[in-house]
Amino acid sequence: MSEKTGQIFDYALLKKLLKLASPYKFWFIAATFIAIFSALIAPIRPYYIGVAIDENIALKNGEGLATIILLLFALLLVESLVRYFFIFFTSNLGQTVIRNLRLDVFKKINHFNLSYFDKTPIGTSTTRTINDVETINDLYSENFFTIISDLLTIFIVLGIMFYKNWQLALISIAPFPLLLWATYVFKENVKKAFTKIREKISEINAFLQEHISGVKITQIFNAEEKEFLKFQKINQDHTDAQIASIWHYSVYFPIVDMILSLSIGLMVCFASYQILGKNQIKAGEITSFFLYLNMLFRPMRFLADKFNTLQMGLVASERVFRLLETNNHTADKGKISNHTFNGKIEFKNVYFEYVKNNPVLTNLNFTINPSTSVAIVGKTGSGKSTITSLLNRFYEIKEGQILIDDININDYNLTTLRQNIGMVLQDVFLFSGSILENITLYNPEITREQVIQAAKELELHEFIMSLPGNYDYNVMERGATLSLGQRQIISFIRVLVTNPSILILDEATSSIDSNSEKIIQNAIHKLIHGRTTIAIAHRLSTILDADKIIVLDKGVISGIGNHEELLASNYTYQQYFIEKM
Repeated sequence: MSEKTGQIFDYALLKKLLKLASPYKFWFIAATFIAIFSALIAPIRPYYIGVAIDENIALKNGEGLATIILLLFALLLVESLVRYFFIFFTSNLGQTVIRNLRLDVFKKINHFNLSYFDKTPIGTSTTRTINDVETINDLYSENFFTIISDLLTIFIVLGIMFYKNWQLALISIAPFPLLLWATYVFKENVKKAFTKIREKISEINAFLQEHISGVKITQIFNAEEKEFLKFQKINQDHTDAQIASIWHYSVYFPIVDMILSLSIGLMVCFASYQILGKNQIKAGEITSFFLYLNMLFRPMRFLADKFNTLQMGLVASERVFRLLETNNHTADKGKISNHTFNGKIEFKNVYFEYVKNNPVLTNLNFTINPSTSVAIVGKTGSGKSTITSLLNRFYEIKEGQILIDDININDYNLTTLRQNIGMVLQDVFLFSGSILENITLYNPEITREQVIQAAKELELHEFIMSLPGNYDYNVMERGATLSLGQRQIISFIRVLVTNPSILILDEATSSIDSNSEKIIQNAIHKLIHGRTTIAIAHRLSTILDADKIIVLDKGVISGIGNHEELLASNYTYQQYFIEKM
């Protein structure tokens, strides 16, 4: 809906919604045809009821009355069948369209640049994918076609009323301007209410996602009551928004009933005046007009009742289309594919910032030769992990070049680039599922035998076999049933089965116990053999084993060399080394 013009439909938005159904023209055409047919047959019953009263009951024509009763019964059956097919076609169309829309939304989110997730709560993306898309389904599956049918019914009934008795029709619909004004005011107020409702639902989802994931921290610091009070406030705001919309309905529907009663009253007064004046107006005609008035007001009332779905559906669709049209993904224009890296890495005059005018890396220049290991050290916030993120193109650099094998990383397609780079992070993320599924990540090209072979190569097979169900052991959400060290073990096997040319260890051993560290250090030595390795290091053992050390200080390279060279000449490294002693 357009806020600028106040029109009921935002036609550009409606066009986008209709375009979603273009692959399913049969279902769409069938639903539209049934909606039109339903509107055409709806006024037939009131007409024959009038005929039954004037030409059969009044004239005591029992045979003709029986015929009309059978006809009315047949019409009821036809209308019931039409209603059945209407619901079937519209629901099928809606579910199919929404299934594809939800896939498009998830695919879009899955390819967003990481900067999007830095600024957007996870709950907001969840709302777009689930709540907003489902709201569009409620709009698309039936309400769009119901509105077509109801509007057509209104015009047909008005045409019949004016054809039968234009004076009686004019008197009966005299209160209609009041109804149109009330509907417009209702529409504008409900739109504001439902926009606010969608915002509050998004806030609730974001809050729940964050606080359920962080419930352990909440309990550790005894913050349950404080977080409950925060949620209570958000929940109350949502309730207030819902009550505001309900209040508009509670005012609007009685107004519609009052206007209907006024129309019927005017009709009765005019009909009475005509009868007293001995003008020709029959009881059947009055009865038909009474039924026609109800047929006019019922769609109006139902149309208003559809505003709930209509308003929320259009608001939700606007948010979903805004997300789909967001250009926040990593451009994949590289032409080089199916390429195996030798492993040479070079940063040339690289500048990067997460926030504009707030540099994180400044004029970074260094080279890493193939099959060598480099440790990157520095204080928290110096830009260590940022380097590895840029190498994977999780973010785009502001200036400079990053080369792999003397080729700009932008010239590789993303699949090839990331297939050649393996990462082991400090915080290992595991999905709900088995150990095998978490290692292969459902890649059908990686067999169970390859996983077992990789585990044996890293000498981690015995550990997995000791678990209940071994490779089929269910790790639960985020690996809740495993220790940090056990999760790291899975991540090492996960990297080895992809056989990357470049290995990144982002503080991979900084939070594990000494027993697990021995196992993992052994796996690291086997894993880095023959690979270019970048280690974001906090432990001295990792630093001392590196062929070269890069020292970062506030996004600038303070020194490059081996341990002895830096310890002798680099003040930043000297201070760092003293802190680690």
